[in-house]
Amino acid sequence: MIVVQDWRRFPPRVRGPAGWLPATVAVVALVMAAPASASDKVYTVANYPVEASAENAVAAKERALAEGQQAAFGSLLKRLIPVTAFARAKQLASVRGADLVEGVRVRSERNSSTDYIASYDFTFQSKAVRDLLRREGIPFTDEQAPAVTIVPVWRAAATPPRDEAGWTKAWKGLDLDNSLTPVKVQQLRKEVRPDTIDAIAAGDGSAMRALAGEYRSEYVLLALAELDPAAGRLNVTLAGRDAVGAFALMRPYRVDAADPGYARELAAVVALRTLEGRWKAIKARGGATAAAGDTDLLISVEFRGMSEWQDISRKLGATQGVEELEVAGLSARGARVTLRYADGAEQLAQQLARQGLNLRNAGGNWVLSLQ
Repeated sequence: MIVVQDWRRFPPRVRGPAGWLPATVAVVALVMAAPASASDKVYTVANYPVEASAENAVAAKERALAEGQQAAFGSLLKRLIPVTAFARAKQLASVRGADLVEGVRVRSERNSSTDYIASYDFTFQSKAVRDLLRREGIPFTDEQAPAVTIVPVWRAAATPPRDEAGWTKAWKGLDLDNSLTPVKVQQLRKEVRPDTIDAIAAGDGSAMRALAGEYRSEYVLLALAELDPAAGRLNVTLAGRDAVGAFALMRPYRVDAADPGYARELAAVVALRTLEGRWKAIKARGGATAAAGDTDLLISVEFRGMSEWQDISRKLGATQGVEELEVAGLSARGARVTLRYADGAEQLAQQLARQGLNLRNAGGNWVLSLQ
């Protein structure tokens, strides 16, 4: 099963930071006051999961590393390039990510006689990547914004402690340090009262300033997740101030009763994507802001083997109109992905059907497989 999501670990689920190139393996307005400069940190794609099978363990590892480098390079491009230029990045499809890798670090690994599963940090050559993008005329941003403090808050009637902890864990599972908009996750302080939280979520400027005062930082955001079991929704509000300016944004997410964690994970990835999008927009267009729309999709992908996964991922990645395609997790029989499709899931299903793919709504959750 593949699920779309958003910028991670395994077991039990293999995850990866935001970004995608079709591959067999998966290896989420005010100008800031402080000056920014190009940061080589953003050229590291950290804790990226890789997985491959081959005739023996050595061959499986070599395959996973090779394909992982290519997929991580796609993740890096998604990080640097504004969404408005994603289509132009397709001209880089023939570029070998391995030729631009500067260093590789193993986080964890395990293998059998034919399978290899690991997590890597891939660091790419910053100058070489910059030169490539400039030569191809593709706009990009590699300036890191000032770090923002994220305060995850979970609200639900009689919620199990693991659900509240899961919301914080969803944030900590992202590649926060190397993001264009680095994030520090902190707990809610007892001094922040419930009525203050409500005011911040409503966009109250004075309440936002009070929150910033509590954390002694100019840039603080509340990530409020409110579970609505009756509607089967998780309503997430991101409110406060980042390096672009003050804002408040609320989005609902479908909750799968069998695995409510999916909604939390997607919400965290989309939120980080929103921060990066806002930052890239103001750097690229001098003041415009970008936010995640209502066409972000969380999709579970089902397949019977890695060859089927390769076929599905290739077709999905080549589908016209599919943007911000990201692998969130990969196992032997399933994966998760997030993507954006302007015309919505129903229209995407019709387009994919012409390619031999079946995208269906199963109990409020989108599932993709071969026909």
